[in-house]
Amino acid sequence: GLVRDLRAGEWRHLFEDNNRSWYRRGKELIKKLVTQKRLIEFEPTLSNRPAEDRDWCAEALATHRTQPFTGGVIVTKAVKNVYRREPTVARIDRLAGAPWWRSRSPSVRLMRTRDDYQTQLDAVLRCSNSLIFIDPYLDPAKPRYRNFGALLTHARRRALTPRVEIHRVCYEGSGPGRRFPMDNDPTYFERRFERLVEPFRSGGLRARVFIWDDFHDRYLISNLIGIHLSNGFDTTTAPRSVTTWSRLGRTERDDIRREFHPRTGPHKLHASFKIS
Repeated sequence: GLVRDLRAGEWRHLFEDNNRSWYRRGKELIKKLVTQKRLIEFEPTLSNRPAEDRDWCAEALATHRTQPFTGGVIVTKAVKNVYRREPTVARIDRLAGAPWWRSRSPSVRLMRTRDDYQTQLDAVLRCSNSLIFIDPYLDPAKPRYRNFGALLTHARRRALTPRVEIHRVCYEGSGPGRRFPMDNDPTYFERRFERLVEPFRSGGLRARVFIWDDFHDRYLISNLIGIHLSNGFDTTTAPRSVTTWSRLGRTERDDIRREFHPRTGPHKLHASFKIS
């Protein structure tokens, strides 16, 4: 999960005030959010700076109206009493009963469209420091992957440009029709990825593409989350074409990252090149 650091980071500095008896584990949680890059600064929304906890809750709700979040605002009993009719606000000691908490799921069903992909990946693309796209047939020159470059523009210029990796196999087709174009043309895949140069340039992005011997499954791995994508990053205009994405556990995410490391992974690397 991600937490909004309200008013461009002012909220985080509340916990440096030793005049309040902050709970030790709460302060430790804030430190971990910072270390794991899960505390995301959000610009001030209300005109007046919050003076107490109820004001900070109002600021949080105002950011929700500006840019909706999928979770909620977690507060103490005293603050919830002021926002009794606000379902987005939940008492920390009754969190399990909050509607948005009960509706959480490790998977999602979505249409295979650019819009649905962007909706689901918006926070991941905007906030991750590293993005690893793993799809054996990812090819920006093919019509079904034509939206991939536009998808990546969500990770465009910001204070820290994310490190981007793209992984695919060294062959085209499958079964008896499988062919290995790099045997006769070593730069074949470099030319296939030239279509990403312009969106990358306009977005201030860089990427390294890795061409492997063989693999099957599709993933998006970032420092914030690991996602298993049953159908990869291709899109379609076919009606009612639905796919399923599932969130990976942290151990599985890290194991997949190691699997696709050029020096330690089990696969044979055939080529790699940069896009910038």
